[in-house]
Amino acid sequence: MRFPFAVREDTPLYLAPMAGVSESPFRRLCRRFGADVVVTEFLSAEGIRRENAATLDKLRFGADERPIGVQIFGADPIAMGEAARLVTDVFQPEFIDINFGCPVKKVVKRNGGSGCLKDLDLVQSVIKSVIAGTHLPVTVKIRSGWNEEMRDPVQIALRCQDAGARALALHPRTRTQMYSGNARWEEIAAVAAALEIPVIGNGDIKTAEDAVRMQRETGCAAIMIARGSFGQPWIFDQTRALLEGKPKPEAPPIERRFEIALEHARMAEDYEADPRGAAIEFRKHLGWYVKGVPNSAELRRKLHSVVSLSEVEEVFASYLADPRRHDYASASDSESDSAEAQAAA
Repeated sequence: MRFPFAVREDTPLYLAPMAGVSESPFRRLCRRFGADVVVTEFLSAEGIRRENAATLDKLRFGADERPIGVQIFGADPIAMGEAARLVTDVFQPEFIDINFGCPVKKVVKRNGGSGCLKDLDLVQSVIKSVIAGTHLPVTVKIRSGWNEEMRDPVQIALRCQDAGARALALHPRTRTQMYSGNARWEEIAAVAAALEIPVIGNGDIKTAEDAVRMQRETGCAAIMIARGSFGQPWIFDQTRALLEGKPKPEAPPIERRFEIALEHARMAEDYEADPRGAAIEFRKHLGWYVKGVPNSAELRRKLHSVVSLSEVEEVFASYLADPRRHDYASASDSESDSAEAQAAA
């Protein structure tokens, strides 16, 4: 089952589109660590067609991010078509992706994102209008339905395919579930069996092992990793190794993890016009990078108050130079052993 743009054919690995996370610096980093396809943050069709400066700024990407898709959202077919035309003419990504999955209230209150799933005729109208506005392949990202009563991912997916979608990503939760409960991977399998276009599996991937298990249980043509990439972009290299039957590469040691975090921070600082704002916005990434590090609570407290890249460098250097660091690690290991013993009991 071929993808509508040039990409490796043996289970491509996608970085999911995530607001405030999958910005250009993180996309570039994940490509370097083995992501085969990246997608922009979801962007408002109204913001694009009105040429809102902040929206257009988020459309910037570099050659090292290709293949890349631009994800747009909206419930007005005309606006969506016009946005697709502008994105195609000005930015020329490999594909346009339509967001029918975002569960956030401020998006769905205008029927955008997963709000469109309440009206499958509207879903098809949006897809057809976007296709009419671009020569690029059009793909979609959906949830399993608006709520449990309207949960029917196969029917939704078939309607998307019939409207002309060239690939489909499924996050198998309803909008009303938000991120609660478990993603029903069996629904990915059902959609993959029903469609003639590539199906991309998404949801509840926290480790490389999860990603491989999803692919084997569902037969999805590609794997889309979202929150599992937070603070560990190397999950893509780890997943590729396991897919190829090779040993999983170890996660980087603390020193290397800090180097990667600093590299990411420098990329973010270079990308943004406001260095101070970039540092403040980057705090969430820093929290993810130090997750699981001994004495991480204290480390996060310091990192969540930084206002410059130099402060990040100082915090990391101070941690690595602290002779008590190895004591923290021993205490952490003891706590882990104790927890495992209690669980076994």
